[in-house]
Amino acid sequence: MASWDDVRALGLELPEVEESTSYRMPALRIAGKLIACLSPHDRGALSVRCDRDERPFLLAARPDVFFLTPHYEKYPFVLVSLETADRDTLAERL
Repeated sequence: MASWDDVRALGLELPEVEESTSYRMPALRIAGKLIACLSPHDRGALSVRCDRDERPFLLAARPDVFFLTPHYEKYPFVLVSLETADRDTLAERL
């Protein structure tokens, strides 16, 4: 099981990543652009920026880890279940 602390530590290893907030939830940004945040809509989920063309493949390959809700369908993000995601998966997504 992953936590925000894991996400934060991985994200801050990357160049130019800054801690921030999004809708009062902890977030990571690069040059002011949101790359990841705890979802304010889905408890235990991390919202991570994702190429829209890649998203269907992630959802199909790892439905235990990646999911989507109607709120996020129109945005270039995928949800990650922190309960089932491991550190390597988080690092790859970030």
